[in-house]
Amino acid sequence: MRIALSLLILLSFSIHAQQNLSLSESIMGQYRQFYPEHYNQAKWLPGTDRLVYIAGDWRQIESINSAGEKDILCTTKSLTEAVGKPVPYIAEFSFLNQKELVFPVRNTYYKYNLETKKGERYVQYHMDGENADLHLSSGKIAYTLKNNLYVANKNNDSIPASCHEDPNIVAGQAIARSEFGITKGTFWSPSGKYLAFYQKDESAVHDYPLLDITVTPGKLNAIKYPMAGQSSEQAMIGIFNTDKNKGVYLKHEIPNEAYLTNFGWGPNEKYVYVAIVNREQNHMWLNKYDALTGDFVKTLFEEQHEKWVEPENPVHFIPGTEEFLWFSERDGFMHLYRYDSEGNLKNKVTKGNYVVKEIMGFTPSNELILLCTDESGLNTNYRIADLDSDNSKLIPLKAGQHSGAYNSEKDIIYDTYSNLETPNLAQIINLEGEQIKELINARNPYEGKYNLGKTELISLESKDGKDLHARIIKPHNFDPNKKYPVLVYVYGGPHAQLVTNSWLGGASLWMHWMATEKQYIVFTLDNRGSTNRGFEFENGIHRQLGTLEMEDQLVGVNYLKDLAYVDAEKMAVHGWSFGGFMTTSLMLRKPDVFKVGVAGGPVTDWKYYEIMYGERYMDKPDENPEGYKKASLLNHVSKLKGDLLLIHGTIDNVVVMQHNLALVKAFVDEGILIDFFPYPNHPHNVRGKDRVHLYNKVLTYIDEQLFPCGR
Repeated sequence: MRIALSLLILLSFSIHAQQNLSLSESIMGQYRQFYPEHYNQAKWLPGTDRLVYIAGDWRQIESINSAGEKDILCTTKSLTEAVGKPVPYIAEFSFLNQKELVFPVRNTYYKYNLETKKGERYVQYHMDGENADLHLSSGKIAYTLKNNLYVANKNNDSIPASCHEDPNIVAGQAIARSEFGITKGTFWSPSGKYLAFYQKDESAVHDYPLLDITVTPGKLNAIKYPMAGQSSEQAMIGIFNTDKNKGVYLKHEIPNEAYLTNFGWGPNEKYVYVAIVNREQNHMWLNKYDALTGDFVKTLFEEQHEKWVEPENPVHFIPGTEEFLWFSERDGFMHLYRYDSEGNLKNKVTKGNYVVKEIMGFTPSNELILLCTDESGLNTNYRIADLDSDNSKLIPLKAGQHSGAYNSEKDIIYDTYSNLETPNLAQIINLEGEQIKELINARNPYEGKYNLGKTELISLESKDGKDLHARIIKPHNFDPNKKYPVLVYVYGGPHAQLVTNSWLGGASLWMHWMATEKQYIVFTLDNRGSTNRGFEFENGIHRQLGTLEMEDQLVGVNYLKDLAYVDAEKMAVHGWSFGGFMTTSLMLRKPDVFKVGVAGGPVTDWKYYEIMYGERYMDKPDENPEGYKKASLLNHVSKLKGDLLLIHGTIDNVVVMQHNLALVKAFVDEGILIDFFPYPNHPHNVRGKDRVHLYNKVLTYIDEQLFPCGR
């Protein structure tokens, strides 16, 4: 009896020892104390089976080999002693060779010898420089100061690659507002002799004012923001010879206001390749240019589609050849096509109802190692593809979200994956999928300490028979005999996938807080238009943003309403950016569904949004007046029945605040009361500690409006 009582007390203590996450912990801790054990920036030491990564709270670099033998290569202390300058943490590193690595501290890159433990300055650029781009082997670094581009070298020389006094002309920065896979504005040639760069003339683009309230009196900071249907930037590409300190510009014969996308160097630095897209974004030309003169050589091939074409990857040359691989959705899914340098199609390299996401490398026998989705789009895995045909085989691994690094010299893969049951498993595998060494099997960071909601992945069917993937999070102490309120979290826009077979199912921790602390069902569905499902799944939204997406979201709503444990009278919706547009669309265009909505940074009228993204999906306002009218939330304000909170960062340079202010004005004109909350001096998203305030505001609003008299 005494033993039984002791066990009962122990069990009781174990149950009560578990606690709910606080909202602050869920917001600030997801990628800190609750992030499963992992390696930071893991990469192979050249010529070895040794994996190198940043560890120790970003304060040391370690390595581990395929036998599991670990070593500490350097620490912030040893690096500080070696270079004679404080190294507070290690942000990144790269290998010059097996013995030397390079790492940055502020505006300086240092070289460190792993054997001698000695270090020295490698290259330094201007303290106020931005957009730094290091060419590792040559020790040259490109950077921008204001609107001009410079190159610094190991001799401390800093040479201007552009000299524009007109602030409307910007060199060395990303163009096209970072669409088409553009993430930067400089492109080193393989040897580092040449630097290609984007340049844009924004003279015809309107200035858009953002209010800075950190000074007295407040002042306006203008950004260039090309809205749909208005004048756009004019782009050029320059090539700067760093030996001769002079350059040329590519001689484009292209449509007015066309996009210059996906720049790539040829293997011998003689030619460069650019994917030109017309402003209508329905026609692409892959052009070849002479790198020395800038002369146009030829168009290798073209792609057209009545809805849109969107190249997102440059030419990828096959080592030791004049042939390249090209990513294209021309046959319905993102696949690889093999061309020679004259534009002749050799063969299609991959096929099937899956998406090729990344070229990881080439095997010693010249096969391709690829990262791809599976046919569901929920998982990623590796494929081995034959360059000479469209045959490929899947490396058999457990289902989940895989990523990693291929070691071509040892023919092995560093693989890391998670799924709903696995926080993170890192391993070294061979190309048969066999484990050579388990490196990390991360524990569940919540187990035994915190209550976490129960996550399930489900598949629903759209009206036209498409699979719609969804995630449902239930309270940890879920009782099927109770009735629960529902929060639907939505994004719904292109280039996003919220539901994956990964740890937590891709959910944010605040969703688990809402499920467990506030006893909600939290639901998310990836509607048509979402990524990793093929071009047909994505392009049905063309010229009618919001319409098809809402139809799919209502499939999820109807599923929820059929669940015995859902309180269909207590449903709320929340989203940000495109999700803010979707939230407000659902509240106004489907007013009988949700009692409460909270929309953050919403697009409210697509004529206020940027050209590059907006015109791809909606065309110009004068080309699609009915589509713009139907999608404009300003035209639906009179239909609101529930409670709506609108939120916006006051210096949002992505979805400018005009969207929300115009919507508020429309509500005022109709005499309709809504709620509005600004986040001063925050851009498109609210970051840092203020994010705790944001979600306290969002989730408290939802709970108080659904339960005005308490629960």
